[in-house]
Amino acid sequence: MRLFSHEVFEKNIGLMILGIVLLVSVGGLVEIVPLFFQKSTTQPISGLTPYSPLRLAGRDVYVREGCYNCHSQMVRPFRAETERYGHYSVASEYVYDRPFQWGSKRTGPDLHRVGGRYSDEWHRVHLTNPRDVVPESNMPGYPWLASTELDPAAIAPKMKALRLVGHPYTDDEIAKAGDEVKGKTEMEALIAYLQGMGIHLKPTQ
Repeated sequence: MRLFSHEVFEKNIGLMILGIVLLVSVGGLVEIVPLFFQKSTTQPISGLTPYSPLRLAGRDVYVREGCYNCHSQMVRPFRAETERYGHYSVASEYVYDRPFQWGSKRTGPDLHRVGGRYSDEWHRVHLTNPRDVVPESNMPGYPWLASTELDPAAIAPKMKALRLVGHPYTDDEIAKAGDEVKGKTEMEALIAYLQGMGIHLKPTQ
C-alpha cells in the first residue's frame, strides 16, 4: 500500500517525525509499563524501611550539596564493581528514594554500599576536610554542616508529602519527627544517611 511506503515517509518530514514518536512511545511503554507491576521493582527488600526523620533530612542535605554530581549510588553488575563495592544494586533497595540517586558518575567512588564501612567520626573528619583521611581526594570540605542545625518544623511536611506517594509513615511517626531532629546538625543528618546506605543486601545474597 503506497500510503505506508518508504517514499511517503521520506518525503514528508512531519509524517516521519510522527512515525518516529509513535514507534519510540510504543517501545518505551513496552519496556517501562511492566516494571510497575513487578514485585522486584515495587516492593522493598527485606528489612528496608522508610527513612527516619534524621536520615530523611540527611538525604536532603546530600541532594542539596550536589553530592550526586561526583558520586553515584548504583553498583553495576560488573565484576570490577562488585569486587570493590559489594553486591550490585537492585531496584527494591530504592523504593523509598524520590528521586533515586542511580547513575554512573565516578569522579568519586560509588557510595551505595558505604553504610557501616567507616565510623561516624571518620565521616565527620572526611566531610570537614577530606584530605585528612584521603590525602589524594579532590573533594571540597563541608565544615559548615557541623554548625548548621536542622529545622524541626520542616521535617513533618516532607514526611506527609511522601506518605501521599506511598511511604508508610504513621501519624505518630510524623508527630514525633520534629523532636527527633531537634538540636541535630546537618552533618549528623548526612552521616546518618550515609551510614544506612546499602546495608540491607549482603554480599552473599
